[in-house]
Amino acid sequence: MSFLAIDIGNTRLKWGLYASPQPGAALLAHGAVFLENIDQLAETDWRHLPQAPASMLGCNVAGDAVRRRVEEQLELWDVEPRWVVSGAQAGGVTNGYDHPSRLGTDRFVALIGARSHVLALGGERACLVVMIGTAVTVDALDAQGHFLGGLILPGHGIMLRALEGGTAGLRVPTGEVREFPTNTSDALTSGGNYAITGAIERMHRHLARRAGHDPLTLMTGGAGWKVAPALDIPHELIDRLIFDGLLALQSHRLAL
Repeated sequence: MSFLAIDIGNTRLKWGLYASPQPGAALLAHGAVFLENIDQLAETDWRHLPQAPASMLGCNVAGDAVRRRVEEQLELWDVEPRWVVSGAQAGGVTNGYDHPSRLGTDRFVALIGARSHVLALGGERACLVVMIGTAVTVDALDAQGHFLGGLILPGHGIMLRALEGGTAGLRVPTGEVREFPTNTSDALTSGGNYAITGAIERMHRHLARRAGHDPLTLMTGGAGWKVAPALDIPHELIDRLIFDGLLALQSHRLAL
């Protein structure tokens, strides 16, 4: 009963084939492609999987046109395409957004994945869920699994491109993160990094004050490794938090 998890972000599609649709299942194969290469999946990566998936569940923030292109590739197998829709409650998470359906599905699924981790540790701890990608999100879960709210801010690449486009003569070479930058490259790289880590640390303080204890901080996303070294709070970097959420959702669905 293998299970295919799909995470379609703003830049790339990530996929993972699991031995079964439940948290902790063995990962049989995985990969990632840029969105412009989606139409080759059935003839390349997916053609040579060790087994055909019996079910799939996907998370998509790239729009309906991209979803339809993925569904065309899924015709390689006899599997029904299913996509997460944000709602008021699922997978142990209660959605506190003013309009629950407007919460990005990637954020909703990542929260469910984080809640699964918290429950595995005992379930009595608040959690800060950070995704570092094209955009950055910093979301707060209380110890009971209620989503309290969160931040959205531009990722490092967007910040640098905005500066390059809006500042005469400024170009954006690659720099290093320094405490006291003494050249433009390092100043730009450090500024973007500290803007992101500063937002994370501020939300951590908010959540600690609300929860009355130090929250668990889970970070995921393709650029998480760039930010993690400069983050001054304890945290865990998890590569596949959205996949963990998809596994938890599919397992819950089968148990009903």
